[in-house]
Amino acid sequence: MGMHNGLVVDGGPRLIALDIDGTLLVPGAAVSARVVDAVRAAVVAGVHVVVTTGRTLMTTRPVLEELGLVDGHALCSNGAVHIDVAKGEPVAVQAFDPGPAVAALRALFPEMIFAVEKVGVGTWATGVSPGEFSIGEYVLVDDGALSSEPTPRLNGWWPEGSLEEMQRLLAQLHVPGASWVHGEFGPWLTVSRRGVSKGWALERLRTALCIPRAATLAIGDGYNDREMFHWAGHSVAMANAPHEVRDWADEVADDVTDDGVAKILERWFTP
Repeated sequence: MGMHNGLVVDGGPRLIALDIDGTLLVPGAAVSARVVDAVRAAVVAGVHVVVTTGRTLMTTRPVLEELGLVDGHALCSNGAVHIDVAKGEPVAVQAFDPGPAVAALRALFPEMIFAVEKVGVGTWATGVSPGEFSIGEYVLVDDGALSSEPTPRLNGWWPEGSLEEMQRLLAQLHVPGASWVHGEFGPWLTVSRRGVSKGWALERLRTALCIPRAATLAIGDGYNDREMFHWAGHSVAMANAPHEVRDWADEVADDVTDDGVAKILERWFTP
């Protein structure tokens, strides 16, 4: 089935970028059988299926296993950590010094709880925030220790705040060398090296794999998917995505609870 926006008609997409939370699965739940089957059908067809997520390497691995992905590439921490799926190890890590961002954010949000990723090891954090995955070690530290080593991903959670108020205050934030994106639900943000994003990492991968831009498809539901949507030959937002995120995409899929990803992939790949 051909699609608009220049996506290759014969054979369909050859590189498919899939977000995890809110896209492949409902956070805390398993990937549905229909979605697993559709993803596997794409892999059998020889397509590069690239899980592209804000999650860390350690919290992405179980999803790769659920999907039956045993080789190829995955992009974690919003593109800052590129995994060789067969080895389960990072092949590239885009780290930055979290110190300046921690200091600037602490001044704006005195109560903020910070967490940095220790790739393949776990998390160092200044407190406990909701929804943390208990994979790997979780070490409580102060701002100084948290800021002592480069990291690919700094998360911040503002316990008493609202997302709207956080966005308002973030307009004043200036941290050279860093980029940040806020979450969909509640006062969360993620900081990475300036310019690093899902779209940035996917373009590097697309170039390395020699796949035409028109043969790329991206499916996601979050503010961290903006660059990925702009990058893709065809971009699809989930029905459960915020209104603004849906506006960035070429098309809106059914809800994550209604196998939205599977319905898109089944256009080309029959389980």
